[in-house]
Amino acid sequence: MTVTAAATSRTPARTRLPAVTYVLAGGTFLMGTSEFIVAGLLPEVAHDYSVGVAQAGLSITAFALGMVIGTPVMVLLTLRLPRRTTLALALAVFALGHVIVALTGVFAVLLAARFLTAVATGAFWAVSSLVATDTAGPGSGTRALGVVQAGAMLANVVGVPLGSFAGQVAGWRGPFWVLAGLAAASIVAVVRLVPHDAARTPVPRVRNEFAALRSGRLWLVLLTCALITGGVLSVFSYISPILTDRTGLPNTAVPAVLVLFGVASLIGSLLGGRLGDARPYATTLVTATATLAAVLGLIAFSTLPIPTVLLFALLGLTGLSGNSVLIGLVIRFAGSAPTLAGALIPSSFNLGTAVGTGISAATLDSAVGDLAPLLVGAVAATLVLLMVGTLTLLARRPRPEH
Repeated sequence: MTVTAAATSRTPARTRLPAVTYVLAGGTFLMGTSEFIVAGLLPEVAHDYSVGVAQAGLSITAFALGMVIGTPVMVLLTLRLPRRTTLALALAVFALGHVIVALTGVFAVLLAARFLTAVATGAFWAVSSLVATDTAGPGSGTRALGVVQAGAMLANVVGVPLGSFAGQVAGWRGPFWVLAGLAAASIVAVVRLVPHDAARTPVPRVRNEFAALRSGRLWLVLLTCALITGGVLSVFSYISPILTDRTGLPNTAVPAVLVLFGVASLIGSLLGGRLGDARPYATTLVTATATLAAVLGLIAFSTLPIPTVLLFALLGLTGLSGNSVLIGLVIRFAGSAPTLAGALIPSSFNLGTAVGTGISAATLDSAVGDLAPLLVGAVAATLVLLMVGTLTLLARRPRPEH
């Protein structure tokens, strides 16, 4: 069975996804926790290394750079390896990176280890998307991707808050030891449950992978991926000052609102994956429209507590829920050579996040003040709707076979 067939078929979905889907979701849960856990431990990290909080924040930047730059490179280097081997190696490197972070007393080594961990994370996410669509079977590929992506959403709801709390109570290095141990244990599950595909056909070739990138629709989807995360996470990253300074909520209410967003994102990811198999373009159109409405509503009603909280929850429900559909479309448009294209997905997400949050940070001191992240989110959501509309129109045209 080819990836393209798994991604495009509209035969009835299986009633139950294979166990490997949930193993892959567990991996994305660990990696999503690792990516964002440092944000809740920056003061402790800064104190331990005698650096400023802003400098400690470079550990987040190093992770983002590792995802953007390192992921495509590592995927090409492991192109001819069986996917099961690549996933196991990614988990092993991920575990090693956390052990280094937990042990080192040199800040530069910590940054290097975070970069290394991000490269492994990106490689795992890219290959896990391909494995999820293949193993789910015809008609269930997007649903499986929704479950795998939900692992990352669950990290924001459970993994990051728990890890941050544990790090503040027992020392910030403790959660990194736990993540290393869980990643090592996950290798066993991957080796046992991911099918061995050493005899993949056609044989993966670097030339074919680059040739697949000639698809204009593929780049349109990747741009949409970047815009979605750039817009939604611009709002999410700066929601705390919006809630306290503009809406007038107390600081103690912010964690509850963030958890509400995380729960809504988890539900949205599962729903988007389930609906996306049968109606991929309709699903992305609806979620893009609802996301734009939520951001515009936040701009209009951000001084009112109840509407703000409800609209922020709606943003969580719809903002990232189309991602599994978009990932499926990238794999589809890449045809029989989807590995490099799959590696560009996490790169696009992280590049969009970096650009979106960067623009928000740069405009916070402008005349628009704390509305800046919401305006960035509105512009991004408008562009996403235009991109998705274009993809929908193009889908009505015959697509040449690869």
